[in-house]
Amino acid sequence: MKLPKVETLSIRTSADIKQLLRMAAEKEHRSIASMMEMLILSYAQEHGLTVDVVQEKPPKN
Repeated sequence: MKLPKVETLSIRTSADIKQLLRMAAEKEHRSIASMMEMLILSYAQEHGLTVDVVQEKPPKN
């Protein structure tokens, strides 16, 4: 099950890094956001980083 994407992330970077990210995304047929997610998840897996997933409770009626 995929979790909903509800968080926003803004970064400032150099033109070179942005171009490399765009090139990598195009090579993998991904969006830039998807490529960033893949790179971060790959890094996390490689370094044993995990996050406890917290699911929101449905609102009470």
